[in-house]
Amino acid sequence: MNHKIQGVPPAIARGVEAGAGTPARGLAGAERSQPVEASPAIDSMRLTGEAAGLQALQREIGSAPASIDVEKVNQVRAALADGSYRIDAQQIADRLLAFENELLK
Repeated sequence: MNHKIQGVPPAIARGVEAGAGTPARGLAGAERSQPVEASPAIDSMRLTGEAAGLQALQREIGSAPASIDVEKVNQVRAALADGSYRIDAQQIADRLLAFENELLK
């Protein structure tokens, strides 16, 4: 959040009008001894090029039709249900390493 501080006339900054010894009055004429409501905060945000690209990609993916292989999902469900689904740890490790190598390129 950015705040810009503007110069304030010395009488208002001290809370007393110059030489009068009375409470200073604001621009609208209200006494400064009364509570003053805070003005609403104004937040701003600036996206980097990378964030804007990710946002565009998210919109693109969100609007694309989902491509789910229902037959494959049903095969995995059936294998899980009957206990025949096997996990090949070596294949998972090999694919993870291949993925990492691709990221490093």
